[in-house]
Amino acid sequence: MNNDAPLTPAPSGQAMPPPPPANFFLRKIFFNANEPRAGWRLLIFVVIMAALFSAVSVISRRLGRGRPIIQELVAFRLIIAEGVSFLLVLLASLAMSKFERRPVAIYGLPGRDAFRRHFWAGILWGFGSLTALLLVLRATGSFYFGQRILGHADMLRYGVLFAAGFLMVGLFEEYFTRGYPLFTLTTGMGFWPSAILLSLVFGLFHTSNSGEDRVGIASAVLIALFFCFTLKRTGTLWFAVGYHASWDWGQSFFYGTADSGIMAAHHLRNSSISGPGWLSGGTVGPEGSVLVLPLIGLLFAGFHYAFKDGNAIGKT
Repeated sequence: MNNDAPLTPAPSGQAMPPPPPANFFLRKIFFNANEPRAGWRLLIFVVIMAALFSAVSVISRRLGRGRPIIQELVAFRLIIAEGVSFLLVLLASLAMSKFERRPVAIYGLPGRDAFRRHFWAGILWGFGSLTALLLVLRATGSFYFGQRILGHADMLRYGVLFAAGFLMVGLFEEYFTRGYPLFTLTTGMGFWPSAILLSLVFGLFHTSNSGEDRVGIASAVLIALFFCFTLKRTGTLWFAVGYHASWDWGQSFFYGTADSGIMAAHHLRNSSISGPGWLSGGTVGPEGSVLVLPLIGLLFAGFHYAFKDGNAIGKT
């Protein structure tokens, strides 16, 4: 049997297609038609973040200021820790914007929208929804607002300090979980699959909080999805930053409740809880109450109708 039979010739006038280059399949693994694939770009971002945080950790240890286990939230420490964390995320995002030749504003925090309409709307929605939740809990006898325990000078000083600290929390957590990572994954697998995946990761991060429980983790996942929804509707993370900051400020400082099981030093009121933890939130704080779950459902519905004309993103 002749195994060296000639190949069937190409039709007259047509050239045989050239064989693929040796690196064709390797290139398909790492690149799409325009740039490195989304997963590889995200991996580069994670590596940069890990290197930056490791460097800061080494410097902190050498200065004798390693990060302690948080048992009480102190305003000044909050500003420093979360401010540095946000700066590192911003630096990593800037590096990726140069690498990808994209404007850094496309990752969710455009400077032109900073502290403007969407941010202040988020502030009102965050504090308002927390207050509504606590009023319902008060009606059930599960929460008591207590009395103001700070004088006027301390009220102003710590109110401003905690406002700055929780602004840093909002900027860091929103940009870290819904900035570059959400934009990049969206280019590879679509907006909502990416939003669901990153919201689950956000909930996973909350398992490390000492006072967290299952309801609190579930509410963290759902509120993360809500923040993704606000990003899709408005095109920016500024609403989410405002909401996140004002909710945490309201819990930790203004109403004096626990936040993921952590109490803030120098809070404004000596509030208290009563009854079953599944209703009051227990040691977790108000976000550990089962009433948070329908509250988030109402937030989705309310935002859907209030921001119908937002400039949607994630249509890649």
